[in-house]
This record gives sequence, C-alpha cells and structure tokens, in this order.
Amino acid sequence: MDKQKSDINAILKLKAGYDSLRKSEKKVADYILQHPDQIVYQSITTLAENVKVSDTSVIRLCKAIGFDGFQDFKLNVALGTVEPSKQIYDDIALNDDLSTIIGKVKIANVRAIEDTMNFMDVRKLKKATEVIAKTNRLEFYGVGGSGILALDAQHTFFKYIDGTCVAYADPHMQAMSAATMRPGDVAVGISNTGATKDTVESLRLAKEAGATIISITGSTRNPVTRVSDIAFTVIAKESYSKPEPMSTRIGVLSIIDTLATAVALTRPEKILANLKKTRDALANKRF
Repeated sequence: MDKQKSDINAILKLKAGYDSLRKSEKKVADYILQHPDQIVYQSITTLAENVKVSDTSVIRLCKAIGFDGFQDFKLNVALGTVEPSKQIYDDIALNDDLSTIIGKVKIANVRAIEDTMNFMDVRKLKKATEVIAKTNRLEFYGVGGSGILALDAQHTFFKYIDGTCVAYADPHMQAMSAATMRPGDVAVGISNTGATKDTVESLRLAKEAGATIISITGSTRNPVTRVSDIAFTVIAKESYSKPEPMSTRIGVLSIIDTLATAVALTRPEKILANLKKTRDALANKRF
C-alpha cells in the first residue's frame, strides 16, 4: 500500500467523517490528527487514557469511519506515516550496506533485551515463580507470531513443573481449555499488542474459572494486562507496521527464559533429574 492510498484510507477518512462523530469520538479524532506518528505505537488503552475517554469510544470512532477496529485503523495510519525501510526494520535505511544492517539489528536486539530485563519487576517475578512452581496445570496462549512464542514457552517449561504444560495457538482450543481450568492453575497470555481479542477472551475465561493469569505484552496498559494478575512488559521500540516485531519477540523469549530459570531453581534436584531423562530420551535421535 503506498503512502497516498494509506492517507486516504485513514487520516483523510478521519477528516472527512469528523463532523458526523459524537463528542467523545471527536476528542479521540483531535488527538489522532495532532499526533498521527505517536498513536501507531500506542495501545488502545493508552490512547483512551491520554484522551480521557473509554476504549469503547476509540473503537466506535474507528468503526464510524469504516475500519474494523483500532488495530485496523492504526495499521493504515502506520503504513501512511512510517518510511518503507522502517516497515522492514526500525533504524534501517534503504541504502544501508550489509555490514551496517548487521550492526543495527544487533544493537536493536541487544537493546530490547537490556531494556526489558531492566524494566522487569522483581516482585512480579517472585510472585509468578511461586504460582508456576506450585501449579499442576500451566497453559500458554498466543495467536499468530505469539502462538509460536507460546509453543517455545511450552518446550521450555514442561521439564520444570510437576503437572501438565500445554501451549495453544488455536483460539477455539484456547477457549475450551481455559473454560475448564481451576483454582491453582496458571494461564499465560502472550500478545505483542495486548489487544488480540482471542487472547483476551481466553484469559478472561481462565480467570473466571479460577486460574491465575500471567501476561507478556508490549505495553503496560492494554486489554490483556487488564485481565492479568501478573503482567510483564517487553520494552522494544518498533514500527507497528512491521509484519513481525523481531526485537519484541526476543524480549518475550528473555522473559520466558528468566521465568523458567527462576522456577527451575525452586527445585534443582528434580529439574536435574528431568533434564537427564529428556537428554537420555533424545540420545538415540542424533547421530
């Protein structure tokens, strides 16, 4: 999608439909028109709080001008305001040579790890470690790219807990499993935007069933964190228009690795025995 078409689909549509908007929707529109380059990095909750309206007002505005919701609108704004090279990778210019690309990608990924780990709240880590170490049922929910991260988390954690550990990337399986959880169970939701409807709904079902909810998202305030008991945040500056936020993914993996290590250290002898069993089981799988 070129810049002109994106502007027509988003910003110009907003201007054209301004007069027909409700009062609360106009407040959102005014903020967006004044800060189009900023809203692409904001969650719906952050935008609503900045404007002092409800999330519903933001959604109504987006639907009133022809978009499916805030994420759809934000993507169109991003494609119209973010330079083409930034849609591939932040800080990358179209004329960068390969050595420069290597250096910039390295810096972005290292920065994401450092910022994410520095931002991590030790009290939250302690609480999450305790509930995961005691649980008999640990489940990870994610959709799309976050679903792949959920599967990676399952691969990491299943050796470290006494009970079952499963990851669901299919929204229907998530919902059905979440509805059958019980007090003492733990559900972990992974979502870069924190606004994935399926993930939010699955976590809500798990919470209503009595499970403890842990989340890993790309912002401190969003629909996923609202339903969470313990929320971890990945700190990585990336363009919303990118199809797969690479540095954010590395930040998520860093949080998962930290959690898994902390849980493992609560029962080192048992974990070492499990690790030996898994190594022995794989011994004949390699040449």
